[in-house]
Amino acid sequence: MIVPVSKPRWDRRGLARAGVAAALVALAVTAAACSSSSAQTNGSASITLYNGQHPQTTSALVAAFEKKTGITVKVRNGDESVLINQIITEGQASPADVVYAENSPALELLQQKGLLAPVDRSTLAAVPAAFSSPKGAWVGVSARASVMIYNTDQLSPSQLPKSVMDLAAPKWRGKIGLAAGETDFLPIVISVEQTYGKAAAAAWLAGLKANAANNLLPSNEALTNEVNQGHVQFGIINSYYWYRQRAEVGAASTRSAVAPFQAGDAGYLINISGAGVLASSSQKAAAQQFLAFLVSSQGQEIIAHSQSYEYPLGSGVTTAQALPPFDSLRPAPLTVAQLGDGASAIALLQQAGLA
Repeated sequence: MIVPVSKPRWDRRGLARAGVAAALVALAVTAAACSSSSAQTNGSASITLYNGQHPQTTSALVAAFEKKTGITVKVRNGDESVLINQIITEGQASPADVVYAENSPALELLQQKGLLAPVDRSTLAAVPAAFSSPKGAWVGVSARASVMIYNTDQLSPSQLPKSVMDLAAPKWRGKIGLAAGETDFLPIVISVEQTYGKAAAAAWLAGLKANAANNLLPSNEALTNEVNQGHVQFGIINSYYWYRQRAEVGAASTRSAVAPFQAGDAGYLINISGAGVLASSSQKAAAQQFLAFLVSSQGQEIIAHSQSYEYPLGSGVTTAQALPPFDSLRPAPLTVAQLGDGASAIALLQQAGLA
């Protein structure tokens, strides 16, 4: 099963610094007896990270990890779907040691294919169990909420729909923008299918596509911009796109706002970003150290203060950004296991001509 490809987002960077392996011949016997953690301490270890998360924040995390451990991290940035498909294609020959993804279905797909190693228990313990792999194959790192974005010159809060299912109603024809090719949209489709069934989800997607008409957009950035400029009245995004745009253009130039669907609605989701160690990795100890760092207080504080506008999930750290408190969110009660790998939802998107 192939994860749908979405458009590249934010400033995709090139690779991080390449690591230099070192071996001391005079200490060959001693080195052979040393543990991998000792090798990491002296800075000889190097890992490759396939990064589908925000490059800027990941760059800050990598820099702090390298400084703390002496382990070199070679970063391959790319769209989540492209990187996941690449790992599947590479199989046991993948050069990746760690994968860092935006959404749990991508990680669940790798887990189901047996491509992830178990995460250290101490690392899993830093994050509430509900936000990590049910089988311990990956750890949740951060989260964000799916929301409505609307143009404040054209709509008032009282005019907003209560449910994501209302978006297929004829009243929204020509008024909605949709970035259905984004992997962020997949969990919403999964949620609708889980809540209302496959037939209802298919009908909903058909209505949503008809309502979006000429406003089928390549990315959530494009959707956020179109709503802010008033070219479309309304859309669905993950909240960080709006917060980031507001920071970039300023409050005076912001003509949009965000709001959640009603509590428990299928369109009101908490989406989990997480990381896992590849089963094929030859540097598992160093890779496990990187996962532990991501959910440590230091790693989570970097996320908390970053321009990702996401919620830290580990070590009791809360966001430093002006987001609604995490414990005030009232999303649909879907578990990571229920979201699964999204295979059926991908088929529905393809059937609707949206993937």
